[in-house]
Amino acid sequence: MSRLAKIFEIKREGINIPRGLVTIGLFLIVLLVVVLVGEEKYWENVTFGALFVAVSDPGGPYKTRLRAMTWVALGGAFVTGLGYAIGGGPWAIVVVAAFVITLLCGLTIKFGVHAFTAALLVNSWFLVAIAVPDGLHLHAATSSWWEQALAWLVGSALFIALTFLGWLVKGRKEQASHFPEISGNTQTALTRPVVLFMFIRALAIAIAVAIAFGFDLPHADWMPIATLVAMQATLGQATLATEQRFVGALFGALLAALLLTTVDNRRALEILIVILAAAGGAMRSANYAIYCICIAAVVLLVDDVSNPTNHSAEGERVLFTFIGLGIGLVVLVLAGLINKHSAKAAPAATTT
Repeated sequence: MSRLAKIFEIKREGINIPRGLVTIGLFLIVLLVVVLVGEEKYWENVTFGALFVAVSDPGGPYKTRLRAMTWVALGGAFVTGLGYAIGGGPWAIVVVAAFVITLLCGLTIKFGVHAFTAALLVNSWFLVAIAVPDGLHLHAATSSWWEQALAWLVGSALFIALTFLGWLVKGRKEQASHFPEISGNTQTALTRPVVLFMFIRALAIAIAVAIAFGFDLPHADWMPIATLVAMQATLGQATLATEQRFVGALFGALLAALLLTTVDNRRALEILIVILAAAGGAMRSANYAIYCICIAAVVLLVDDVSNPTNHSAEGERVLFTFIGLGIGLVVLVLAGLINKHSAKAAPAATTT
């Protein structure tokens, strides 16, 4: 019980209410605009394009900020278009793409924790993008893949434009990061253990995608998402943060399943996504487990907001979530073995 209390211990000084309110404002403004123009189907990509670019903003000189945000804007648009294009196609192509994208996103740890965090969000969005056309039985010709990619770019461009205006208004001064708790300049060398760990993470996601898509399991799209959320993010991640990620993935899936079975109105689900995203933004520094619960629930709800189903289907989704968590648990064990091997090899390397 004491360990569970530690996992959910809230640091009150870390609660960031203004960030939560800004998140609500961003989501609701985009929702209002797309509803007014009759293009609500693009709301998720426009909104999360803006949100993920906001997270990727490292602060500092505007040139540095613009470069980081542009990479996420372009990368997010690419994985969105790719996911919608191949999600309803041959499963082997989807598996290979999931492996490559997860591996590349993992290797961004070389450029620092801030870049890696942004890449992790883009990685999760690719898993949503491949699930949507598969769930709706769409293929490249009917999934509007380029329009969805364009919607992501529009959302990204809107946020970048806002940061540019803010930079001008503030006299072209350096801007602090929106997420100061995420390390900015700390870089990680791509040593053999780090690369091996990222390869294993990518392989785990590929296996989860292969099970879901290869066996044509209609409600298994949550499995790879749960695997990604539950897995240890980096080789040296603290034990408490790893436990919080795992618990967050589990409770986030249960919360998403509960909401999908009790709320059958798309607009209401979208409002709940807004609330959960805002709560996640406000609580990231206060409690990482609660943040992971909110983010996991948001991603899973977005995956199925256009296709809420019955209790039986959500029960299957939760079951596949547990399988995804199991895959993530295997990766945690392997990470521990890699850490032990690296610790033993280090002294030997110094003596030779």
